[in-house]
This record gives sequence, structure tokens and C-alpha cells, in this order.
Amino acid sequence: MEHPLQIYNTLTRKKEQFVPLHEPHVGMYVCGPTVYGDPHLGHARPAITFDVVFRYLQYLGYKVRYVRNITDVGHLEHDADEGEDKIEKKARLEQLEPMEVAQYYTNRYHDAMNALNVLPPSIEPHASGHIIEQEQLVKDILANGFAYESQGSVYFDVVKYNKKHNYGELSGRNIEDMLNQTRALDGQDEKHNQIDFALWKCAQPEHIMRWPSPWSDGFPGWHCECTAMGKKYLGAHFDIHGGGMDLIFPHHECEIAQAVASQGSEMVHYWMHNNMITINGQKMGKSLGNFITLEEFFKGTHKSLAQAYSPMTIRFFILQAHYRSTVDFSNEALQASEKGLARMMEAYAHLMQLTASDKSTVDIKGLRARCLEAINDDLNTPIVISHLFDATRAINSVKDGKATISAEDLKEMQEVFHTFLFDILGLKDTSAEGSNRTEAFSKAMDLLLSIRQQAKANKDWATSDRIRNELSEIGFEIKDTRDGAEWKLK
Repeated sequence: MEHPLQIYNTLTRKKEQFVPLHEPHVGMYVCGPTVYGDPHLGHARPAITFDVVFRYLQYLGYKVRYVRNITDVGHLEHDADEGEDKIEKKARLEQLEPMEVAQYYTNRYHDAMNALNVLPPSIEPHASGHIIEQEQLVKDILANGFAYESQGSVYFDVVKYNKKHNYGELSGRNIEDMLNQTRALDGQDEKHNQIDFALWKCAQPEHIMRWPSPWSDGFPGWHCECTAMGKKYLGAHFDIHGGGMDLIFPHHECEIAQAVASQGSEMVHYWMHNNMITINGQKMGKSLGNFITLEEFFKGTHKSLAQAYSPMTIRFFILQAHYRSTVDFSNEALQASEKGLARMMEAYAHLMQLTASDKSTVDIKGLRARCLEAINDDLNTPIVISHLFDATRAINSVKDGKATISAEDLKEMQEVFHTFLFDILGLKDTSAEGSNRTEAFSKAMDLLLSIRQQAKANKDWATSDRIRNELSEIGFEIKDTRDGAEWKLK
């Protein structure tokens, strides 16, 4: 197979040619949500980013096993080894069984992903369903001398590991700096060093979620699940591990250390990370309390929102930025995305209705190649979108009778649009979903414009101008042509 795709590897800090370890098979693991609250815009970005990776790898002909986990145990407050489990805390507040909380928000997450047209992963393992695998991981690390037991908990010995390996290679952190920056917490004497992280936590009497182990009744550390489940479903070495940039440290750094400490070698060939969604320059997240849920976006119910935004507008908004760049939320940016998407879908609808001529006066040669070049360059979706926007001008020229297109070129352009817009970028033409409403809406507009046309014929300019001006005020653009008036949303 050819290997046209270049991806940025966070581990090596450079773009690398993507060559699978066992082609045509590709193994990809992406960190999924901790299910203790409604999914927000920050959850949409990694889901959409790696959905495009999944789609494109399949387009290239690879057989992809895509694993995305559900964290339903072990993720403590502030991503630390102290405090309450995030799901347990929610369960106490709501007076529910923790698994009730996890199931409810897992369902909500799936509903949101479906709305965003994110394909389901090949396997979606739950942390709570893989306690045995996580216990085995801890045993392996202990047996190799890179962990220690303390008061029923097991901790990873970072300093000891770093003497043989490099703790901090993914994040670029230096262990001496980390040791100097941490301070002992009052009453916290379980760890040899504060930078040591939990592999297994002894459950306090009030802790609901617990499992028996050789060390105590307790629960696995947050970092264990991905290493254990990645190995179970993708093997000791696999191609891609993805997630948000906020997971580089400590989560993914700890994953690398766990893999090396347990099996003597790294598991992951390419590490991929999407950047953050920000609001006023600050990361959007539950812990900061500045997040907007996806449902609030879809319904327009959050106080920061000027209107409701469709799932496809959200998807388009995210894809208009490169996955490694930050995206700052604003109503203006979303409204621009909404208009851009409408323009793109309108052009596609026109494209499917164009009549071919004997020859082309529009130049579409190289459109597919340019789109492929962009997507092969580390999934550069904004450049793909810009090429498709360039093509819309040719479409509109043919539609307006200012240019012609041959049957061969028409077929090629239709295929390119369908491939990139729908198959790879994963956008959906939602106009058909409300086709009955749309049809009724169109008929009402046509009726209004025919009344205006009659008024013009009767030289009733006041009525004619009033209809045009008031339609313009509420968001319609009216264009008078030789064949009558045409309308579209601004």
C-alpha cells in the first residue's frame, strides 16, 4: 500500500509518514469521556477530530480497529490521586447508584455524538469492566520493580523509573523541575515522592465503588485503564493513541511509563493530540465551570449564546480550524460557520442539478489532488474546506449560465464533493431532514413573491417595495431576474 498520510507525532515533535505496524490493519485508541456530566463543546473536538482520522484511514483502504473508552471509575477530582471519584461525587449529590450516573451520561454522550455525525468506535470498553486487566498491569509493574505498595495502595515509583527510562519524554518535562515544584501535603505520607502516581487506591470506608485485589479493596488509578484496555484490544504495540492536548500530562505521560514498566517497551507508535476549545482565551472545561453543553448549543438555551446552532454548524466550526490549533468560541465565529456551511450545502445542491454541456469553460482539474494533498498534510481540514469553497464559485458560474461544464468534469466534481464533504469531513446535508417543512416554507415564499410580482405588474410600487424591504429585514435576500424573483437566506 501507498502511505500518503503525514501526521504530527507529539512524541517526536515532528510530522511523520504514517506507516501502520501491521498493514492493512490499523489500531487506534482515543481517550473517551469521564461520564459524570453532559457532554460539552470541549468533548466535541476530540470526537470530531478522530472521527475524521477514522474516516480517512478507512478511505485509504486500511482496516481500522478504533477503540474509545468510557471512564466510569477511578478518575478523581482535579485529575489527582486525592479527593472523591468524579462519578461517585455526582452520585452522592443526586442520591443515585454510581453506575446509574455513568449510564445516564454515557447515553447522553452517545446522543450528542450521533447528532454530530460521529461514527461509533469499533470497541467502546468501560474502565469498570476491565478491573482484572488493570490489576494484572499493576502486578506486572510491581514484579518489574517500578512500583511499591503503601497502606493498601500501589504507587508508581517515578524516580526509580526515570533512572532507567525518560519520564517526561512526551510532555517535555524535567523530573528535577517536577520534584522541586511539588510539596508534601499534610498527612500525605503514603508516597515516596509527590510525583508518584496511583496504580491502585485503597478505598476509604465511605467509597462506594470498590473491588477486591491482592493489596486492598479499592479501585484502579485513572491512568491504568487506557494502558490495560489498549493492550487488550490492540496488542502490546499499536499505531495511534489520541486525545486532547490537556491529557499529554499527566495522563498520557503516565501511560507511556506504565507500558514501558510493565512490558519493557512503548506501546504507541504515533501520539496525536487536538488542541483546546477556549472561551476568552481560557480552556473550556467542567473543572473551570465555563463550559457550554452540546444540548445548550443545539437548543440555544445558554446565556452566552445568541441563538441555537445545529450539530452540523458545530462540526463545521471545529473543522474550519486545524486540529492542532486553538479554537476560541464566539457567537460571531459560529454564525460565520453557519453561513459558510449553508453556502457549501447550497452549492452542493446546485451541483447535483447542473446540466452538462459538450465542453467545460470552468477549470476543475486538480481539485481532488489539492484536497488530498491538504488532508494528507496532517489532516488539514481548513485547507480542504477552502478548496471546496473555491469550487463553489465554478458551480455558481455554471448555474448562472456564465460557464459550462462537461459531463466528465461534472461527474468528477460531484464525486469530489461527496467524498470530501460527506465521507471524510463527515458533514451531513440536513436539508432533507426537514423536507416537508422546507417545502411548505418554499411554497409560502413563492406565494409572497408572486403577490409582489402582481403588485409590480399593477405598478403598485409601495406594496412591491414593502414586501422586498421587510423580507430583507428578517433575513431574506431577494434578487430580481429576467425569469422572476429569486430568494435565499442571507
